[in-house]
Order: sequence, then C-alpha cells, then structure tokens
Amino acid sequence: MNGEHGRSGPTVGVEEEFLLVDPATRGVVAAGSRVVARAAPALGACVSGEFTECQVEGKTPPCARMDELRAELLRVRTGLAAAARAEGLRLCASGTPVIGGDGCRTEIGGHPRYRAGLLQYRRMLDDFAVCALHVHVHLPDRETAVLVGNHLRPWLPLLVAMSANSPFHEGRDTGYAAWRPVIRGRFPCLGPPPYAESLADHLRQAEAMAATEAVLEPGMPFWDVRPNPALPTLEVRTMDVQPDVDGTVALTALIRALVVTAARRVVDGDPGPRTGAELLRAAYWRAARDGWSGDGFDAPTGRRLPPSAQAGRLFRHLRPVLRAYGDEERAAAFLRRLDAHGSAAERQRALLAARPRLEAVVDDLVRRTCPDDDTAAPPEE
Repeated sequence: MNGEHGRSGPTVGVEEEFLLVDPATRGVVAAGSRVVARAAPALGACVSGEFTECQVEGKTPPCARMDELRAELLRVRTGLAAAARAEGLRLCASGTPVIGGDGCRTEIGGHPRYRAGLLQYRRMLDDFAVCALHVHVHLPDRETAVLVGNHLRPWLPLLVAMSANSPFHEGRDTGYAAWRPVIRGRFPCLGPPPYAESLADHLRQAEAMAATEAVLEPGMPFWDVRPNPALPTLEVRTMDVQPDVDGTVALTALIRALVVTAARRVVDGDPGPRTGAELLRAAYWRAARDGWSGDGFDAPTGRRLPPSAQAGRLFRHLRPVLRAYGDEERAAAFLRRLDAHGSAAERQRALLAARPRLEAVVDDLVRRTCPDDDTAAPPEE
C-alpha cells in the first residue's frame, strides 16, 4: 500500500494551534505576528500565524515513530512558549478562549485567504478564535485518500468526544464539552465531509460548494477529513488542540492506524460505509455537547452508545495495526486515562468546581501546554 514504511508505519505530521494569553488577566492577546517573528529563527517553517492575531500555530516535520513525534512536538511547543514569554505572554492549548480579551475581536491574520474569508463569511467570523489539532498521514494516492475518508467519517464524532477541550468560551460555561465544533458547525464548508464515490466525485462536490461561495476555493475544502491540497497526506481536522503532548501523540497513533486499516480495505475493494450526513452531524453535536462522559450516539447504527464503548470497538478494530507499529500500549493507556479521568474538558470543569475561578483553569492549561516551562504561569493567589 502506498505510504506504508515497514514496521514504523507511514509518516505523520501534526499541526497544533495555540492561544496567546496575558499572565495577569489570562485573557487572550493579539500578538501572533510578534511571537512568530521571535520563534522563527529557531523553528523556521515549524511556526506560523493563524486566523486571528491571538493565535499561533506549531507544525512538526514528518515523523515515522511516535517517540520521534513526541520529541518534535515538545521542541516546537518549547520554542513557541519561549517566544511568547519574551513578549510577556503565555502559550495556552485550549480549543476556545477560556477568558475573553481584546484579542478575541482583533483583526485577522495577514494571509490573503483569511482576508478573503472575512469578505465571504462576514460576522460569522467574529468569534472564530478556535484552536485545533490537525493530523496528517502520508497517503499520496488521492483516489485512495478520498475513499479512506469514507471509512473515517463514522468515527469522527468519537474523535470529537475524545479530544474535547473547549467547555468555556470568553468567561462563560457553554454547557458543552467542546464548544469549538459548535462554532465551526455554523459554516456550510466545515465539519464531516460528504460521502464520495471517487476522487472525481469528491472534486465535483467541492466545485459545487465553491459555486455557492460556501467554499473559498474548490481545491481547498475545509472538511474534517480531506486529501491535503498541498501535501501527499490525508488530513484529519476534527479534534480540539490537546493541553498535553501525550494526548496529541496517542490521538495521532489512533488516527494513523485508522487510515492504514481503511486504506487496506479500500485496496480490497471496499469504498466505505454510507453513513448518512444528517445522523453524522447529529452525532457530532451530541459528542460536542456531552463529550466523553455522555451517553453518546453511534452514527452507523443510529443508537445511543457511550464513547467508552465506541472507543473499545475502535481499539479492537485497530489493534493489529497498532501492535504492528508498536503503538498498542500507548493507545490503550490513553483510553484507560479517558475512562478514569475523562477528557480535558472534564478536567477543566473539575478544576473550576474545586476553585471557582476561571483563571485557575487557564493556569493549568498553560502549565500542561509546556510542562518544562518553569515560568509558564504565575503562582496561584
């Protein structure tokens, strides 16, 4: 199969989006361009700006092993945290701004695509300071990549529940485990991709969406699974950014195993299940609202099924590939941690219950974003 590289598996790359916060107020600050300029001499193309100026993005090079990926994630996070600190700020891995600030309503980043998006979507972008985890898996055959996406569609709500890390938004409890998918859900071009019969069908649907102006460019749809327009990868964009590196690595290992398992089925002639778009979006919403601790909704069967049971089924489905690449225990440990403690959203709410100040939630997120940074957050009052 194209993209497999022996026992190490296909290479993976990760993009993480972060907020910049004031260590005194814990609100977000519009300083992305300055932080990227400070970080670029050390990190080069591994850092960039994001949609708003209160965000920055870190990127890893392609990695064959999860230990290698972990080291790269730490290197990039450490460099960005140091650059933020030099500007008097802190790096925070949260799907949405926990506490507001002037940066929530600042100008967008300088990329022409962001400017075009502002003309297209207008006030819908007012609170689009959201931070994601994107995972790329090497898969250069675009025809195969589209059909692999069909296989991944039913699992996307589970990835939402596993990665939920945005229960608070600009000082308010949203009542959701993941508010970021709700913000994204208002856009007709974001969320789960449509089922595609082939690469040609995928391209036709993207062209049709672009004709409505719901997509800026037909070659660059922003669906949650897509063949990347510029790289020989399948990109999965469903997840909230994770506070800790180990969560990011475990999710990446699971996603790589999903892609490899699905690609083998595609080679055997299986184009993927036709999970209905309406049920899939409903499952997304349920996963975003209830997260890991909820009843859950299983789109393929149309029945309630707790995320822990869905994850057990996923693990059994992926075990042969996880074992072959040496990732079985890493993935199992991540699922045990979810069962014992819940997702990052549950941790945020537990912290607020123990000490009812959102500042404490931000401080914990900052510490976990870069654990080796001794000055990541001020001492708690």
